[in-house]
Amino acid sequence: MWGNLAGPRLLLRRLRETMAKPTDAQERLNEIVALIAANMVAEVCSVYVLRADNLLELYATQGLNPDAVHQTSLKVGEGLVGYIASEARHLNLSEPQNHPAFAYRPETGEEAYHAFLGVPVLRAGRMLGVLVVQNKAQRVYSDEEVEAMQTTAMVLAELIASGELESITGPDSDLDLNRPMQISGLSMAEGIGLGHVVLHEPRVVVTNLIAEDAVAEEKRLESAVERLRLSVDDLLNRDDISHGGEHRDILEAYRMFAYDRGWLRRMKEAIHSGLTAEAAVERVQSDTRARMLRSTDPYLRERLHDFDDLANRLLRKLMGEGSRIDSGDMPSDAIIVARNMGAAELLDYGKDRLRGLVLEEGAPTSHVVIVARALGIPTVGQVEGAVTLCEDGDAIIVDGDMAHVHLRPLPDMEASYVEQIRFRAHRLEQYSKLRDKEAISKDGTDISLLMNAGLLVDLPNVEGAGAQGIGLFRTELQFMVAESFPRMREQEKVYRSVLDATDGLPVTFRSLDVGGDKVLAFLRLAPEENPAMGWRAIRLGLDRPGLLRTQMRALLHAAAGRHLRLMFPMISEVGEFDAAKALFEREIAHLERHGYEKPAKIELGTMLEVPSLLFQLEELLERVDFLSIGTNDLHQFMMASDRGNTRLSGRYSNLSPAFLRALSRIQQKAQEHGVPVTVCGEIAGRPLAAMALLAMGYRNLSMSPSSIGPVKAMVLELPLEPLSEGFAKVLSTSLSGEEVQKFLTSFAETHSVPL
Repeated sequence: MWGNLAGPRLLLRRLRETMAKPTDAQERLNEIVALIAANMVAEVCSVYVLRADNLLELYATQGLNPDAVHQTSLKVGEGLVGYIASEARHLNLSEPQNHPAFAYRPETGEEAYHAFLGVPVLRAGRMLGVLVVQNKAQRVYSDEEVEAMQTTAMVLAELIASGELESITGPDSDLDLNRPMQISGLSMAEGIGLGHVVLHEPRVVVTNLIAEDAVAEEKRLESAVERLRLSVDDLLNRDDISHGGEHRDILEAYRMFAYDRGWLRRMKEAIHSGLTAEAAVERVQSDTRARMLRSTDPYLRERLHDFDDLANRLLRKLMGEGSRIDSGDMPSDAIIVARNMGAAELLDYGKDRLRGLVLEEGAPTSHVVIVARALGIPTVGQVEGAVTLCEDGDAIIVDGDMAHVHLRPLPDMEASYVEQIRFRAHRLEQYSKLRDKEAISKDGTDISLLMNAGLLVDLPNVEGAGAQGIGLFRTELQFMVAESFPRMREQEKVYRSVLDATDGLPVTFRSLDVGGDKVLAFLRLAPEENPAMGWRAIRLGLDRPGLLRTQMRALLHAAAGRHLRLMFPMISEVGEFDAAKALFEREIAHLERHGYEKPAKIELGTMLEVPSLLFQLEELLERVDFLSIGTNDLHQFMMASDRGNTRLSGRYSNLSPAFLRALSRIQQKAQEHGVPVTVCGEIAGRPLAAMALLAMGYRNLSMSPSSIGPVKAMVLELPLEPLSEGFAKVLSTSLSGEEVQKFLTSFAETHSVPL
């Protein structure tokens, strides 16, 4: 029951007035607990704040012994307060001493109280503290009182998150919100980045918590929910979705959340406790998220992202907020933290402002990671809970070498990493001394080390890294950063710039490879159940020949009088190469007909990344001028292992004997036909895997610029002949990638080959 005040809405107004007063943090907290106690007709109101050492410290109280403030603390999980923090749910008890979690603290004097209500103080699902009221009379608090306490806890959460309480925090007891954290993940791009957090999908910050008109707020909520439901329904009614499939099942689960009556009811209850519509959404989202995170049911945990996304969409409909990229408030040392993102979204940020990338999901061969690696952006993926644990502007270190992310690092930790960066710079300087050296093995075998590229900003790296050319130029990146389809002359300008910048060094262009997770803003592609094996790359090009012919014409004009090497991606049958070649020959005929200068030399090849070509090698090698092996796709297709699936990304080694035997056969057949072959997948840039490729006879490797120095250092110390002899035996007898790796590592150690 409530006292002589008019209920929770008036309490919130009084709290807002208290928050606005020019007073110190302790006095403000003392006033807050006094206000809550008066409104709840409670003899006791206490606030416990979670510290960085996992203790819940009593920060303010009305009714308990005031000397216990900042002296009493409980571990998370200890006592009733600790139990609430560990479970992230309220506790409403008569005779609390009988609860198994009760812990007696004589200094507080709370043994005289026979009624207890405690609620967690949450922000975005993160535990910040516990709010408690107690009475001497034996009673159970009403649902209205529980709701009022949960609403009040939101106000406390914003007070804690504001940092104001730091002024009354002990010298050795920092708040958990500021706690330095190390989170481990999976290394996806080497390097070290120091900077500040930029959330890719920033949380909508609700600043207006207290409602003046509950009826109006309820109408706002209902209108926003209706618009949200219509948007989900429209998506499900689209022709490309309505036929069913896994993607539809996911969207149906999404719609289930949107139409959940309990969700809407809880938000309305929060509004009637005095909150605005957006504050009600945030509170229900935070409560639900905290419980789902602690659930042992894997299905519920998997659905957490769906619920988060739905709640954030609803908040944006209420508040009309746009995307982070449009806001223009990026720091100069941005480290992007995201659940996942596309390659084009990463490019939208601009290379100059990025210092690192942290992904909750992601895989080493996903395209956003490949682009990050090409841009030299340290990346750690599969970092569980990263988005929740960060706040915009938090100091952060991304250690792509050790696969660690350090949030809010201590000064000593930061200084240590600054020293590591200096050391890396020194090591890169050592690699740069190898820039002009030819990559010749210790026993005299020439190796061609080429570079993967895709943007004009990559081109200075050709000379800087000591590459002997570009083994893979991903033409689609130009399309992915454009708002509309690049015209032929625009494409020609880019391709001519590439050829000019490389100054006669070989450049292998790959025709447009879009689809899958490479989305073009101006080209609407139907969602697919398995986009990696769907309508992409050459399939799209042959079905939309205008796209492919425009690109071919631009390349022919750009390479006038020069050498043009062009390869087609995702070829699955020899007939697809023949069809692409026929289109190319039509463009050559067009040049001749109009009197344009042709390239001095033309070579056409194909990417080998679909296993079906392993059974058409003879026919293919009779037609192509060269081959390039895309080991990223070839490996995922051979192992039936989606490279974007975080659960599978490390399951199958790229040193698997089955995979390496397939690569060995390709090399042998290509050698028999006199067709040069290049490996341009990610394994070419890893010194250990590159050793395996060289041992099988590959002599052309293409990789990211940062990998050329380490691989060249390995080549210069590598006795290739004994490696090849030993590796042939290991490859024919090994049954696992671990055995292959053990042989290569042992060989490198024995012969002092740097890895």
